[in-house]
Amino acid sequence: MRYFSGFGLDGEAGLFDEIVAPYEENPYVVAGFSYGAVKAVEHVYGGCERVERLILLSPAYFVGRGRAFVKTQMIYFRKDRSAYLEKFLENAAYPAHKCLLDRYLADANDSELEELLTYPWPDEKLRGIQRRGTKIETYLGAKDKIVDAEAAHRFFKNFGESYLFKEYGHILR
Repeated sequence: MRYFSGFGLDGEAGLFDEIVAPYEENPYVVAGFSYGAVKAVEHVYGGCERVERLILLSPAYFVGRGRAFVKTQMIYFRKDRSAYLEKFLENAAYPAHKCLLDRYLADANDSELEELLTYPWPDEKLRGIQRRGTKIETYLGAKDKIVDAEAAHRFFKNFGESYLFKEYGHILR
């Protein structure tokens, strides 16, 4: 399995073992968490290798949030990257505790945050992935403090199986 990490994280795939562990040794599975879901979609869409399953874990779905939202997020990030990441990861962990993410902290930069916040989730890319025979699965937590999980669920169920867990947050706990 090829795995793409979330924004400001590295190596957190183990947090999602209930979902991804059965595919760890399968080279035909690609998975990504949050910002990593963006990277996973781009990897599968732009690649030519066979992919049987694309697993999107709490994809960074900010469609419709507007330029003011993006601008504000970028200003806060540039002003104090450390404080921004602390609050971002606290919200990502909710309703669990942020300490679950502490050991996976990694560097994050402006361009990654901007891509995360502005990725348009183009229908044509997801349909193109489907046409190649790739099964798309999306997992979301209804208590997500990062993205609008209900809106994301409505969008992603058009492209495959989408699961919305009522008691989980962004890290699906």
